[in-house]
Amino acid sequence: MKSLRITAAAAAAIIIAFLAAFGAQTQPPIKKASAHAAGSTTKSEPPSREKVLNFVRERFGVVSTTQLTLSDFQPSADPDYYQATISSNDGKQSKDQPISISKDGRYLCLGPMTPLPKADPATVTDLVREQFKLNPSINLTATDFEPSKYPGFLTTKLTASDGTHTSTQSFFVTEDKKFISFSTDIYRLDVDPRKEVLRTISLKDQPTQGAANAPVTIVEYADLECPSCARMHQYLETDFMPKYGSKVRIVFKEFPLPMHEWSRYGAVANECAYQMDPSKYVPYRTLIFEHQNDVDAVQANSSQVRDLLLGYGQQVGLDRARLGVCYDSQASKGRVDAGRKEGEDLGVNQTPTLYINGRYFPGPPPDVFVQAVEDALAEAKQSAPRASR
Repeated sequence: MKSLRITAAAAAAIIIAFLAAFGAQTQPPIKKASAHAAGSTTKSEPPSREKVLNFVRERFGVVSTTQLTLSDFQPSADPDYYQATISSNDGKQSKDQPISISKDGRYLCLGPMTPLPKADPATVTDLVREQFKLNPSINLTATDFEPSKYPGFLTTKLTASDGTHTSTQSFFVTEDKKFISFSTDIYRLDVDPRKEVLRTISLKDQPTQGAANAPVTIVEYADLECPSCARMHQYLETDFMPKYGSKVRIVFKEFPLPMHEWSRYGAVANECAYQMDPSKYVPYRTLIFEHQNDVDAVQANSSQVRDLLLGYGQQVGLDRARLGVCYDSQASKGRVDAGRKEGEDLGVNQTPTLYINGRYFPGPPPDVFVQAVEDALAEAKQSAPRASR
């Protein structure tokens, strides 16, 4: 990782990375969460170690071969919370992640509850700059506190800028304005994260590859301009699918990132291909990924981008004229927008992001990905007898 004298976007990413030792990304809060009992000292038993560790494994996509341990609960600066440390060891490296857990056993935050000396935005920026040792050249601003989606918590949006790049991240302040959490989200320990994901994802009328009745379903949110997505796609096509065949089904979702110049055009073209002939979707996607550099070279000229995308469609057997009509009319834009919104509702903020039978894995390396699939297959095998009764 580079030093903190880089862009504001990178600075925000560093904040998130520091807090998210298990790959946690911002995810939408579940509504109707109970309030932070500001100023109270709730006398409740902490959740069991097993419950916390199972939640972390489910919510943050920790595979079975990674060992997780939880330290004893300790008093927190905020009297309504305990603090503890979760340690992970995948056999290659160990990581420690401080967490805070509300005494009513409902909330989990990444990192400690930090005292807020003064309840104003300037104090927030001072704390962030001090805690993350940010370079003075990075300008930080924070908004006034506003009600958040979590009853009992306020929110402030921190913006980091170096004059060229800008990035924004929300943080949470207790309603009494005495403590701030630098967790990128507040997580509900009393809600099954996998069920929430499965309720959000639509599998109807989506581009797919593999058997419809496969025991493992992988949903991928990808950006056609993203080099990491191209590498993941190549791996899936050349290594993974030939090995796993009918055991898995992949569902493809468009998630064009706003900073990419032609990814939305590519997504519209790819969804046009699906509407015209679903069997051409994956070959077309493969060809676009293979020619990322060619499209990058002409990305400033939308007409040339169009010509390349239509040409790739023609190469895989799509009617160029029909593809052009769909592309120009943006007839598939609704599908692209729906995939993007669904990803945002899940909290996707990087590509590729994959959900394996509802478990979250952002850009997993091949060994982690394969282990996650093997875990899902083993779980599906165990549950099959129960489901057949």
